[in-house]
Amino acid sequence: MQTDMIATTCFTASEKRRHLRALIAGPRCIAPASVFDPISARIAGELGFPAMMLAGSVASIAVLGAPDVATITLTELADLSRRICRVSSLPLIVDADHGYGNALNARRTVEELEQAGVAAITIEDTDLPDPFGSRGVSRLIPIEEAVGKIRAALAARLDPGLMIVGRTGGAGLADLDDVRRRLRALVEAGADMVFVRGVETAEQLNFVLDGLEMPAFLGTSNRALADVDDLSTTPVRIVLKGHRPMMAAYHAVQAAMAAQRDGQEGPPALSARDLERLTAQADYDTYLEHYLGGGGRRESHHLG
Repeated sequence: MQTDMIATTCFTASEKRRHLRALIAGPRCIAPASVFDPISARIAGELGFPAMMLAGSVASIAVLGAPDVATITLTELADLSRRICRVSSLPLIVDADHGYGNALNARRTVEELEQAGVAAITIEDTDLPDPFGSRGVSRLIPIEEAVGKIRAALAARLDPGLMIVGRTGGAGLADLDDVRRRLRALVEAGADMVFVRGVETAEQLNFVLDGLEMPAFLGTSNRALADVDDLSTTPVRIVLKGHRPMMAAYHAVQAAMAAQRDGQEGPPALSARDLERLTAQADYDTYLEHYLGGGGRRESHHLG
């Protein structure tokens, strides 16, 4: 760690991107930690996760307290991504939804997220936000438009290590033949990886990935399909296992607040020592002494 950089990581964005690419090129499928803020990112690092994922739905909840209906802005997503990247040496994969508009917007999305330090960006082919008359039923943009977004995204990046992941939500919205066509079109457009969601059986997964000479990213709600050992025998090199950490964190907040209201002790909580570690208190003590003078550690104000 450089002594003149407060609470930063010891790896550059380019180094984290190279690390993620090395993981993808390896023989094993990985499952990134679902993170939602800097502290959850530090926890993921302490627990030994190989990478992190910031989902669009998670970002919307964390930033806006709103559902996943494409109301979060690119600026808000990039800001949250930057805060997470700032404190962690793990590579961060960011779900950039539809690229926040057309192909030109997708290009701008890559520019902003690359500057934020992310290692990989997924851009999907869902028609977002839901257009008038859709009645909440998602639909897909034409394949040609999806290809245009990926081409624009690839042209926008400055660091060739940044991964551009073409994502289709076709399974469940279209037949599996269309999913295969979309995945192949994204590969031909030059995507570094393809992301498929909605397939719920091994047979469906094998069908859509058959003959695809490209590492794949899988999002599934079927826990039986998310075994990393089984997936390591397929082209899948990243599997997203949902976003339970955020839900568990908010559940704990609700329980702690209810207990505080009722004058009870409440659920287990981080100790002062744990909080000091996760906020890099020792680093800040060093900075205070080195740059502001003084004789040692200053009094900490713990959240008790």
